Amino acid sequence: MSIVASGPTRPSTNPAGKGVGPLLRGWREQRRVSQLELALRADSSARHISFIETGRSRPSEDMVLRLAEHLDVPVRERNALLLAAGYAPHYPETSLDDPSMDALRQGMERLIQGYEPYPALVVDATYTVLAANRGITMLLEGVGESLLTPPLNAMRLTLHPEGLAPRIRNHREWRDHLLAQMERQIALDRSEPLRALYEEVAAYPVPEPETKAISSAEDEELEPVPYFALPLQIEHGGRVLSFISSISTFNTPMDVTVAELAIETFLPADPATVKYLQSLVS
Repeated sequence: MSIVASGPTRPSTNPAGKGVGPLLRGWREQRRVSQLELALRADSSARHISFIETGRSRPSEDMVLRLAEHLDVPVRERNALLLAAGYAPHYPETSLDDPSMDALRQGMERLIQGYEPYPALVVDATYTVLAANRGITMLLEGVGESLLTPPLNAMRLTLHPEGLAPRIRNHREWRDHLLAQMERQIALDRSEPLRALYEEVAAYPVPEPETKAISSAEDEELEPVPYFALPLQIEHGGRVLSFISSISTFNTPMDVTVAELAIETFLPADPATVKYLQSLVS
């Protein structure tokens, strides 16, 4: 349940030795923003943006941060841009076990514990599980020991053949959802570790649908449920539980570690799942 210490620092994915101009141009082109549009957003001129990108002009520290903000550059990569421009990093990267993070750790622990009996967990930018409540522990029953050896990874736990995959009733749909989510993150973050994880989990075999009878969470016939979002339908104890996931991040983070944290919660998607989970704690 306790928040684990954050892992080793993830290096910037920016190519070594590149100046700030080519790096900014790369982010601008990836975001599909013209020099004129970026200049208008940053209260500058297209000429100045062009000079920065070609190396004819060295941007000020404030300009680097302004351009990075308007290009939605991840906090970690903003530090890399500053370094490439000859400035010190602006955002610290503090380990989660640092005393200065006590309030953050305790707050997240209270949050996911208060969410019980529903599942909730905290992950970093590469889906390493930093904390999980008893609702998650319940779902992990039967998962292969190799996957439960720290550091745990949420994507491996979900999609690996020895993980949750064989028990996910709508595995193909949920797998497509997770892979699309990772693709969007890679497009924004350009993270090589995340890309490597994506290639690994995308290569996992897809389990064949099972035909054995599985009771509902109430072990009785239920009316079809009109789901308002794609549910995770997972077998547990001879029942199929349905959850809708929600991911929360911190608003305007001022630390690299905090910027890369995400809290994922699983809301019961039907009354039967609610009643079953409540029965576990009654």
